[in-house]
Amino acid sequence: MNCKDFLMFKRMKFLIYTRLFIVFAYYVIRLYSMTFRLKIINEPGWKKQIGKDRPILLCAWHQQFFSAIRHFKTYAGLNPALMISQSRDGDLIAGVARKSGWKTARGSSSKDGRKAMDAMIDHLTTHGLGAHILDGPTGPMGKIKSGIIKMAQDSNALVVPFYTHAENAWFFKSWDRFMLPKPFSRVTITFGDTLCFNSKTRKKTFEEQRLYLENLMLPGLMHSPA
Repeated sequence: MNCKDFLMFKRMKFLIYTRLFIVFAYYVIRLYSMTFRLKIINEPGWKKQIGKDRPILLCAWHQQFFSAIRHFKTYAGLNPALMISQSRDGDLIAGVARKSGWKTARGSSSKDGRKAMDAMIDHLTTHGLGAHILDGPTGPMGKIKSGIIKMAQDSNALVVPFYTHAENAWFFKSWDRFMLPKPFSRVTITFGDTLCFNSKTRKKTFEEQRLYLENLMLPGLMHSPA
């Protein structure tokens, strides 16, 4: 076996192990999240808009996306898409998202962001449903990146914030204070009202719209008990 063949073999082995791990992680997440006592609030409002003249773009804090994975699989038939970073962690999240029936656009503010955003805008315009993690992939926590406003304006999408709350949870010592609900905890997913960020109205500047969404959603961040 020459060097080229050896490198190809190692890459194939890595890809096989990665795919196996993604499948394993997907079923572990599914089984774990099935222990949650899940409650959904205010979902019918935005779902009535699906298939009409404007796309829907769901958004949440990075801290809280894990709690929504189980329920978001129910949207698979709506052909949704999610923007995910080009990183090792992103590879795992993207794999789990695809297993859950979601399309993925890979990129972030630091790598391939423009390409991924264009893909998301195209998907929203064509299929009508997407989601975005507002302060990912590296934070800072509670700081909304500008991409959500750009995607909403260019696709004419209605933005729907959602929040997850767990009665009992662990909080990681990560930049986002990642929240992992404890088994059998009551977990509530609450959808906010639809928001319009239309560049043609000129009522607010781009930055004013970003700050408006940030200030609206900041109270929904959870903090570990003192």
